[in-house]
Amino acid sequence: LEHQSWTDDLPLCQLCGVGSAPNCVYGPDGKGTQSHPNEDGHFRFSTECCFLYGVFNGYDGSRVASFVSQCLTAELLLGQLSTGHTDADVRRILSQAFDVVEKSYFETIDDALAEKANLQTQLPEGVCLSAQTQKIAERLKALEQEVSGGATAIVALILNNKLYIANVGTNRALLCKTTSDGQNQVIQIGRAHTIDNDDELSRLAQLGVDLVRLRQTGLISGQSSTRRIGDYKVKFNYTDIDVLSAATQKPIISEPEIHGGQSLEGVTGFLLLMSEGLIKALESAHGPEQVNQEIVAMVAAELAQQSSLEAAAQSVVERVKRLHHDAYVSGRQRAPHCGRHEDMTLLIRVVNYTLADGSLTPTQGGRIYPVSVPYSNHQSTSKTSVMLSLVMPAQGTLTNGSNTASTLEGDTPTAGQSPTATLQSTNTHTQSSSSSSGDGSLFRQRGSQAAQPRRGRGRVPPYVDFTQFYRLWGSDHSEGQGLSGDLGPQ
Repeated sequence: LEHQSWTDDLPLCQLCGVGSAPNCVYGPDGKGTQSHPNEDGHFRFSTECCFLYGVFNGYDGSRVASFVSQCLTAELLLGQLSTGHTDADVRRILSQAFDVVEKSYFETIDDALAEKANLQTQLPEGVCLSAQTQKIAERLKALEQEVSGGATAIVALILNNKLYIANVGTNRALLCKTTSDGQNQVIQIGRAHTIDNDDELSRLAQLGVDLVRLRQTGLISGQSSTRRIGDYKVKFNYTDIDVLSAATQKPIISEPEIHGGQSLEGVTGFLLLMSEGLIKALESAHGPEQVNQEIVAMVAAELAQQSSLEAAAQSVVERVKRLHHDAYVSGRQRAPHCGRHEDMTLLIRVVNYTLADGSLTPTQGGRIYPVSVPYSNHQSTSKTSVMLSLVMPAQGTLTNGSNTASTLEGDTPTAGQSPTATLQSTNTHTQSSSSSSGDGSLFRQRGSQAAQPRRGRGRVPPYVDFTQFYRLWGSDHSEGQGLSGDLGPQ
């Protein structure tokens, strides 16, 4: 029988879809193998008063991520939240929930930690291969597997039509809003808790941590996160970790950084919760500069194609997995960064998206089709390998999945370029709650003049003139079939 939980009876949110893929290590032949069981977790619940979503990135086992997803739900959906709560109330409840969850987790491994400490005192000094010593060593190894590991978490709460984000660690939340003029505004809510975060460095410096040594080390007990849930080594034994030993109090914490509430009144778009594995896989394949814009472009395209949110989320994850693999086997500049990827999870929650004709359409009508932008030696692969989309509307206007004007270059392509349609997108903007990342254009305009349709027929002129072909074909086939020689496109 499968393990059952009380959360199995909670109603799942129907405005949400989740996609996932397990970790993968590539061999020299490009074939991938899973190196460990999936350690990510998630939840997506809908109650009478609120919606609750979470994505959890476990490491060194799935125990902590699983525990957090179960326990956090109990700390938030058993009457703790109500529509009468203020923003301050909600932030306090979220913070308390994370605190209770971590304390509860450590209570579950208290006995194992005590047994481990006791057995360590029984190990004789030096090398000893007695049967008793081997038995103790085997038990210690089993206990270590039981108590090790941790998790990072990103949680989204929608209450009173306001969005709250609670983040611990290195997962990410993006809110994509379609503005009145049809642009996609992408907001990253919060920043990852790593040594690249100045606020985190300041917090650690105040505790006495040597920042120079910390930057040199990069990872803390094997992980980049400066906030995490569980991981007893960095919580209880941090004085034994060289880079943390000078800290005056616990430097690695589980306290969430909370943003909100942000009103969703009048907002049309979608919320994305992404595990670190998904972010890192795309960063490895294309570089970190445009990850937010690329993910949003993929999601917008899939939402307009797929018949369900679940299918859309899974398709985006599969796209990222494919891009990561292709970057590895290509042998190009990013290949050394793409030898492996961790578990990937993507949660999509739509906000006022309308379902029409079996597809969710973020554009002004028309059908979106996937388009691969071809590789060119004259362009950055981080731009040209992105899967975009074309909308083919009825009125002859060419737009893409971000509701953006796109062009076909009118001139004959030069050497190294493809005659395939080259997309531009200049109105997908990204900003962070803490800093701006520039104009966020996903593709720069290259062609100065768009090819205009011929009058009367509404077609773009072809690159190749087929008049001679049709004339010869018609003369060869018209005798005995009674066909006219004028068989060009009508």
